[in-house]
Amino acid sequence: MTSNKKLLILPGDGIGPEVMRQVRRVIDWFDQRRAVSFDLSEGLVGGAAIDAQGVPLTDETMAQAMAVDAVLLGAVGGPKWDALPFERKPERGLLRLRKEMDLFANLRPALVFDALADASSLKTDLVRGLDMMIVRELTGGVYFGSPRGIETLPDGTRRGINTQVYTSPEIQRVARVAFDLARLRRKQVCSVEKANVMESGILWREEVQAVHDADYADIQLSHMYADNCAMQLVRQPKQFDVIVTDNLFGDLLSDCAAMLTGSLGMLPSASLGAADASGRRRALYEPVHGTAPDIAGKDMANPLATLLSFAMLLRYSLNLGDDADLIERAVQKVLAGGLRTADIVTPGATKVSTSGMGDAILGELDKLAA
Repeated sequence: MTSNKKLLILPGDGIGPEVMRQVRRVIDWFDQRRAVSFDLSEGLVGGAAIDAQGVPLTDETMAQAMAVDAVLLGAVGGPKWDALPFERKPERGLLRLRKEMDLFANLRPALVFDALADASSLKTDLVRGLDMMIVRELTGGVYFGSPRGIETLPDGTRRGINTQVYTSPEIQRVARVAFDLARLRRKQVCSVEKANVMESGILWREEVQAVHDADYADIQLSHMYADNCAMQLVRQPKQFDVIVTDNLFGDLLSDCAAMLTGSLGMLPSASLGAADASGRRRALYEPVHGTAPDIAGKDMANPLATLLSFAMLLRYSLNLGDDADLIERAVQKVLAGGLRTADIVTPGATKVSTSGMGDAILGELDKLAA
């Protein structure tokens, strides 16, 4: 029996609770069929926390997040809370989690299931079988550097200032995350920057290379300018295994890679913190999609991105790769069988509800575990 792992579930707002409900069913299945047990706690975040507790995240829930093995989040926000002051908006709860857990490495996989290959805007042969990971530095760079602001010059014109800044430790730690992930995959890392025109890019390239040479000689490392990487993503995306890049370029390139799959509603993500002495990292897992308030409560939402986020949790926080594989294989088989929620339905496919998709996943898990 695997010792119980502590998970905090934060369903959030909109479709968050209903997609998370299907993940809870899968967690129960693992408890019964795979001898993988979890100590689960559930809390409020975002608009749900504002309505019940007056703030987007309480100190108590924050303390829980710091203590567990991993956090699984649904989605936060919605028009109901748009008029609130900036500091009280639902999204502040998610930002507080990321900041206080020091989640500096954002993992965004771009995985194309065979059954959905023709949903991409690219030719099918370019994306069929695509399986890549973008590791984005999440807490530094131009979004956080100073000086920043808007100033009025003596001649009356205005100037906007943002500063791209990185230190060696910030680069080194996200590089190590990328190299460690590559060891679990195809052992290839492409480091992306603009060393041809930016000093911060020169530092990025030098520090990533130094980490590689010191500790990761078994990994194939390449370097690429960000503009070329954007071109290569739409030219020949399957050349990439793991891409590691800074906050700004990661923001842009991960969204580009996401759309290679043709379905934003299918994509999971993870945000990881630094490893402690035991190797444990604080981690938060969440689907890329938003709260979709227009379909909330209608049993229409696609739960697969949240379920695949749980698979990432099993793989990267709990070292349960076989169990993560099981979920991903179940998703593949359900899609190959022609079942689709409304967001990914195609002519000839069978449209199912949120709970119907959960039923189908559990059915495939039963078959795979038999």
